[in-house]
Amino acid sequence: MNAPTSAVMAPPPPKTLADMRLPIVMMRDILIKTIFRKNLDLVSDLSKAVSLPIPVVQELVDMCRTQRLIEATGTLNAQNGNEMGYQLTDAGKARALDALAQSEYFGPMPVPLEVYKEQVKRQSVRNMQITRAQLSNAMGHLIIPDELLGNLGPAVSAGRSILMYGPPGNGKSSISNGIRDALGDHVYVPRAIEYASQVITVFDPIVHNEVEEAGQDPTSLRRITRFDARYVCCERPSVITGGELTLDMLDLVYNPTAKTYQAPLQLKSTGGIFIVDDLGRQKEPPQSIVNRWIVPLEESKDILALQSGEKFEVPFDTLVIFSTNFHPNEIFDTAALRRIFFKIKIDGPNQANFLKIFAMMAKKRKMPLDEATLIHLLKNKYPTIDNIYANYQPIFLIDQIIAICDFEGIPYQMSPELMDRAWANMFVKDEHIVR
Repeated sequence: MNAPTSAVMAPPPPKTLADMRLPIVMMRDILIKTIFRKNLDLVSDLSKAVSLPIPVVQELVDMCRTQRLIEATGTLNAQNGNEMGYQLTDAGKARALDALAQSEYFGPMPVPLEVYKEQVKRQSVRNMQITRAQLSNAMGHLIIPDELLGNLGPAVSAGRSILMYGPPGNGKSSISNGIRDALGDHVYVPRAIEYASQVITVFDPIVHNEVEEAGQDPTSLRRITRFDARYVCCERPSVITGGELTLDMLDLVYNPTAKTYQAPLQLKSTGGIFIVDDLGRQKEPPQSIVNRWIVPLEESKDILALQSGEKFEVPFDTLVIFSTNFHPNEIFDTAALRRIFFKIKIDGPNQANFLKIFAMMAKKRKMPLDEATLIHLLKNKYPTIDNIYANYQPIFLIDQIIAICDFEGIPYQMSPELMDRAWANMFVKDEHIVR
């Protein structure tokens, strides 16, 4: 079964500065940069800004007071439980400006890389167990043979790499999306991680879908955080790339102005799925793309590099799905194929499944079925292409007929004549054009 949210052990909130396992100077500088940039003066507001519990922030504030970087304003805020107000001293402002010159990062405290690795193990995609029923439900919008479902299930449950190949238009992309939907549960994504005092932002609203923690009342004015607020509770992430994928998209992205890093796509997809669609259509040769994944796929770790050239290991806990219209032997050597754990061919449907897809799509599009037209299609049209069926063809033909009906101003209907017009748009006649 899919593990429910509660089954993934949440990262516990730190209780003291010692629990943070971050360089003390780094924490101090992020705090005063946040005060400087956001003009905050209450510990409760700072707690939200840096995503730490109030006692830990108070420890940091007290430390900064002893270093004469922060001072109490001497006033209590009656609207906030009579909290003491704080402000930066002149020395604190100077230190904040100096720290900002070194790195513009402020806000949520990062999670040390070594601490994050521990959380990755707790929520590993390889801990998932997908049943046939769960996978079938996630693929409910598709007509999939039982044999194919039986091949996909172990591949998904193993959390290893998958190569799906076969002729175009047979649902490889849709199946990849169905696998993503089958995962179902939640993971904790750090807002940022730290390595060698460098900040790498990980949480990305484009990739990560935040969810309410189980038992949390979204209408409540007071949210109770039951886990380390430096993380965001999210659906298992999925990253989908196609022909636009280049190898440099798998490297750290350095912002020379802010002097911070952004995690590459595969790190953002940790605990989820990375889909490389249309493999063979990229600018990079398919062999080069797979070569880049060899170490991650075999050793469950990836190697990234800082601007200084220093290399370091990050966890690689991602179900990688390669999807291609080419035969694997055309684009990979034997060594590359050996490293891809599951190889699954996605063929076109047989005639019976083709008719099931056709009926399902017609019902969805409110197009009445006509037996004479279907017989005409099967007996007269498909023999011209050696009776090779594809999953995309029913919706293509039905949408063509709908467009014709709309143009002619007639009710939606099927006829051999309308089907002939629709069929003519599905293929381009092979002929020589004189220029």
